[in-house]
Amino acid sequence: MDFQALAQNILTNVGGKENIVSLERCFTRLRFVLKDNSKANSDQISHLEGVIQVLNANGQFQVVLGNNVAKTYEAIEPMIGEVTATSAAEDTESKEKVGLGTKIINTIAAIFTPTVPAIAASGMIKGILAIAVIVATNVYHTDITKFDTYIILSAASDALFYFMPIILARSSAKVFKTNEYIAMVIAATLCYPSIVSLMTGKATVTLFGLQITKASYTSSVIPIIIAVFILAYVERFIDHIMPDVLKIIMVPTLCLLIMVPATLMLFGPIGIYLGNFINWLYYYIMHFSPILLGAFIGGIWCVLVVFGAHRAIIPIGINDVAKTGHQNLLAFAGAANFSQAGAALGVFLKTKNKNLKTVSASATVTALFGITEPAIYGTNLRLKRPMVYAVISGALGGALMGWGGSFGNAFANQGILTIPVYASSGVKGFVCYLLGCAIAFFGACILTVVLGFEDLPEKLPSQNSEELATIPVAATEDEKITAPLAGEVIALSQVKDEVFSSGAMGKGVAIIPTNGEVVAPEDCEVQVLYPTMHAIGLLLDNGIQLLIHIGRDTVELKGKYFTSHTEVGAHLRKGDPIVSFDCAKIKQAGYDLTTPVIITNASSDAEITMTDENEVTPDSVLMEFKGKVTNEEV
Repeated sequence: MDFQALAQNILTNVGGKENIVSLERCFTRLRFVLKDNSKANSDQISHLEGVIQVLNANGQFQVVLGNNVAKTYEAIEPMIGEVTATSAAEDTESKEKVGLGTKIINTIAAIFTPTVPAIAASGMIKGILAIAVIVATNVYHTDITKFDTYIILSAASDALFYFMPIILARSSAKVFKTNEYIAMVIAATLCYPSIVSLMTGKATVTLFGLQITKASYTSSVIPIIIAVFILAYVERFIDHIMPDVLKIIMVPTLCLLIMVPATLMLFGPIGIYLGNFINWLYYYIMHFSPILLGAFIGGIWCVLVVFGAHRAIIPIGINDVAKTGHQNLLAFAGAANFSQAGAALGVFLKTKNKNLKTVSASATVTALFGITEPAIYGTNLRLKRPMVYAVISGALGGALMGWGGSFGNAFANQGILTIPVYASSGVKGFVCYLLGCAIAFFGACILTVVLGFEDLPEKLPSQNSEELATIPVAATEDEKITAPLAGEVIALSQVKDEVFSSGAMGKGVAIIPTNGEVVAPEDCEVQVLYPTMHAIGLLLDNGIQLLIHIGRDTVELKGKYFTSHTEVGAHLRKGDPIVSFDCAKIKQAGYDLTTPVIITNASSDAEITMTDENEVTPDSVLMEFKGKVTNEEV
């Protein structure tokens, strides 16, 4: 795959570099904040090779790329340069008004998202070490926790959490637009060995003669975020009043002299208490009903992933590990991940579409390793019912984990490689975790296979009308074609869409509908019916291929206000209903309903004469065709 070309196409279709406020990436998607979302061509991007899905959620324009995201990001980052340093939380130039809740979620995401790969890696190492301990203890009867190799690798898995304030200081400084190194020095002060000794000793700790609250800041999360947030304002104020000749030295010096005491005396304790409260609240709900909490997280987690809202609760798990050394949030989320894998496997076993079978097989494997977006967007959400089955099965699996008290000793990505992380929850907890994953996986798979879903046709062309495929047919001549819907007839050249008015799609006429019902103009077979129902491809029994394209840009409605009355492959009699739509609501939404009716396989010398009538009904002759049809695909 040409990632440079893909990156350039994405950049062009989001409105160019000048339309980008910020760009960040996670495991599977690029997350843009755009100045003007209307400039982004979602339909065009969604049909680029390598793109799984395009979403507009929580103030972000998201391009889901699955395993292609890293190389695409590497290609696109140099194209947009310094704009990547812009905070996704500070979209002051954006024309789209973003609510306070969305801004908070975006801020949290911008701080924690860059740390997720390192957190996942630490969790994976922790899982490998857990397997090694189990094998060494039960097979070789050896305690490997005293070996140098184990100690070193254990340090690698724990270091990120111990020095979490320093890690978060950098990402927070980037979000709040302040000096990253000053922020990291403040965080490093909190983790400095002598400070740690002071905070954990028995003696009272004073600063400038004032007693300060003793707290351990290693592995803490919230204190440094608050401190860096305040640092941003302190730095701007000092920079504003300081003479230029002194700025390079005095601004960072004064920032440290102000913020280190302020953090230890005020912002640090506030953050510690806030973190304790969040931890208490989560476990209060847990103790109230672990079954309901497990079911809720296990069922809703991947729904939150669709909207990007799961990022708002990830810090709960990180804070939990930092404070207690374990977490159950991702145990429950593991049920959701395995349910997505199971539903994708069910699609693989059930579908007859070769392309969908390939996609679902790949998505099953990636979901089993903790990356669920290909399964969510490539199969389950796309087909709707498998997503429902996954939510149900994930909830059941999560409920069992909640009942069993399952938890992990690291913040690890939820997949088959990190299962040993949850062995630390004891026999009951670990067995319930394994059974919960099995229920989620096999339950979703069985429901998908048994209850089924509406399968995709074997060959489904893209939603670009100019790419509509046809099937070779025999020749015909001197045929009359009746109107597929009632309305005012206009020449094709009057259509406000160059693709149709230029004749590039073929010869025909257009109708401005007076009611919202498309019927079969002649006896025919339905060859194409888009999921959005805005475009229909018919093969008439006389060999003519007809394209009926309802309105201009109505693909953007994604099927809203449309109802299908048939399916691909159905053979219809003249007058049978195909699609109905709400004219009034579509017009109210700002769309032009002019409907081209095109013969897509007319030979170059064929003649098409449209009716002399200004208005037609389904009983009226719309056009006469004289000539031959071609055997070539358009």
